[in-house]
Amino acid sequence: MTLPGTLENHDELMARIARDLVDSYDEEIELELEDRNLDELETGKPGDKVGRQAYFKELFRLQAELVKLQDWVQQNRQKVVIIFEGRDAAGKGGVIKRITQRLNPRVARVAALPAPNDRERTQWYFQRYVAHLPAAGEMVLFDRSWYNRAGVERVMGFCTDDEYEEFFRSVPDFERMLVRSGIKLIKYWFSISDDEQHMRFLGRIHDPLKQWKLSPMDLESRRRWEEYTRAKETMLERTHIPEAPWWVVHADDKKKARLNCISHLLGQMPYAEVDHPPIELPDRVRAPDYSRHPVPASMYVPEIY
Repeated sequence: MTLPGTLENHDELMARIARDLVDSYDEEIELELEDRNLDELETGKPGDKVGRQAYFKELFRLQAELVKLQDWVQQNRQKVVIIFEGRDAAGKGGVIKRITQRLNPRVARVAALPAPNDRERTQWYFQRYVAHLPAAGEMVLFDRSWYNRAGVERVMGFCTDDEYEEFFRSVPDFERMLVRSGIKLIKYWFSISDDEQHMRFLGRIHDPLKQWKLSPMDLESRRRWEEYTRAKETMLERTHIPEAPWWVVHADDKKKARLNCISHLLGQMPYAEVDHPPIELPDRVRAPDYSRHPVPASMYVPEIY
């Protein structure tokens, strides 16, 4: 196969592919900047660079395994549900980003449902969540889930005592039903300390790029720390069942929490690498009577960078 233009040179082609690969890894560096000050990244304490390199190396290794898991789920028509719960600013969104970052969104998708509307509040409680459950060959990651009733709804008074108790009567049977239907259900609780949540909230308050993450509900949850603690303890006690146990992730250190959670997730399924046939890029069909039409200069985005 001949390549057009300057790409006929094999070494140049390999160099270009390598650059594209580095660009894809830079996506993770961009996410990393969300968690650190740029000046700290460049002038951090001795050893920081080594620690970051070790983190990235292990993260990329685990993400490669996640791709294998995805292929296995798709080929074997598995149905997987992963629930992420925890206090505000516990790092749920960060680990979800790292899990899905290199996966096919048609196979691994995120369900982050808003507060129920007036109609949904009259439905069977689990109804709006059922609509997001996976079909064969899919993984769904719930960024918060039906456990809202055991947490924010209970603490903020958005449900009655009867609705709260009915939830605990229903949820074990509901989850057992999901498991019997062939769904692999994995539940994670991200646990952070009082001091760590305090510091993360302060970071969001003083960072214009993160202020959108703070809602009045988040601030109220900070005031009601102990009420949330009691609600969490009740939830874990009453919904930790053999068919769908809870797994608690120590999340004060964001990087360790991500790596530990992904590593544990990979260990929950007996996946194996799927063999794929070799891929060959076909030659492009060229029509001798076709000439490319010029695009008016006014239609181009200005190249200011």
